[in-house]
Amino acid sequence: MSQFVDSDDTTPLLGDDACSDDSQDEDYKSRWRSIRVMYFTMFLSSVGFTIVITSLWPYLQRIDESVNASFLGWVVAAYSLGQMLASPIFGLWSNHRRRMEPLVCSILINLSANIYYAYAYLPTDNNRFHILLSRAFVGFGAGNVAVVRSYVAGATSLKERTGAMANMSACQALGFILGPETEESIDQVAVLTSNILFFIVMFIFAVFETIATPLSMDMFAWTRKEAVLYNGIIICCIGFESILVFLVVKVASQRVGDRPVLLAGLAIIFCGFFILLPWGNQYPKIQWADIKNHSLVTQMSAATLGSNSSLEPIGCPFQQTWCQYTPVIHLAQFISSDFLIGIGYPACNVMSYTLYSKILGPKPQGVYMGWLTASGSGARTLGPVFVSQVYTILGPRWAFSLICGMVMGSIILLAALYHRLIAFSIRHGRTEG
Repeated sequence: MSQFVDSDDTTPLLGDDACSDDSQDEDYKSRWRSIRVMYFTMFLSSVGFTIVITSLWPYLQRIDESVNASFLGWVVAAYSLGQMLASPIFGLWSNHRRRMEPLVCSILINLSANIYYAYAYLPTDNNRFHILLSRAFVGFGAGNVAVVRSYVAGATSLKERTGAMANMSACQALGFILGPETEESIDQVAVLTSNILFFIVMFIFAVFETIATPLSMDMFAWTRKEAVLYNGIIICCIGFESILVFLVVKVASQRVGDRPVLLAGLAIIFCGFFILLPWGNQYPKIQWADIKNHSLVTQMSAATLGSNSSLEPIGCPFQQTWCQYTPVIHLAQFISSDFLIGIGYPACNVMSYTLYSKILGPKPQGVYMGWLTASGSGARTLGPVFVSQVYTILGPRWAFSLICGMVMGSIILLAALYHRLIAFSIRHGRTEG
């Protein structure tokens, strides 16, 4: 039966396509070598994204002093918009051609776009738009995540297929093999719900990673250099925390299932953003609030604020009127929120992706994973724009209150459709049983 089970979904990406039934061990090792190449590719992509996201706001301010947090949202969104457009294309490409082709193409695009981003400060004008365009191209190159997910999901779904076929008669197994015309159809409600949940999870984290640097500079009066350093340290700690969460989630999902872990992760994220709401009667330091000769520091001579001067505006900009009446967010709140979101987000991310793959079952998953990635990219496009606009105009209280409402909505959705979010093999077993 193994000759029917083997398909392009589990064929080694970089290995020899020819394999025999007598070399199953070697085939297994080849597949895992390919999966590790995929993991390494995703690791490098994530490292590059993290380096950029922590330094993007200071970089924008350095090349264009008139830029505000609203434009930061558009720059962050440009990356995800490019990824959203590219993901279905690369996913479809990988379904009909060798996966190496879209991977190599996307990596070359990504490399060129990052070089463009690094030298975006050189033009004499419109530098902010060069950064915007370069981030869009970087995101387009990052569309290879659909290929990575489809390959890994296809490899792991081999176990699902084998388990499902073991309980079938010969006629049922033949129908299972022949394709979607004769096998049980996928539960489209479960597929749509999974995409919505994944959208919300990615939207929430996009909000968090976009606003972390401006928020810390506004609330803690950090300089650009301090904001990059301290937020980089925080994100590094969250990364190590996420590794531990992934290990715990693997054990927890085996004991209680994927859905309870996903539900718990959403509840933890809700707590993280609820803690981040501003309370008390202490207010942030207002930028340019120092008075000199009854004039704002912004009206001081250009010579005083020249590029050779060490003076740098710190605190909450007075243009943001909410700074004058919104209580300050304390560092303890910020770190506590980071800690909780660092637990909830990786748990939700891996569980929503794992559950989606199990719901799809044995179908070729390139296009489906492309749509899942596009869903996440759409969230990471809208999230930065949303939070930058709401934060700039209304402040953190409104921004984080709306996020809490969105997380609560996702918890209600998951609870309402809890019984539909089951693996293909379980649903098929119930139908046949």
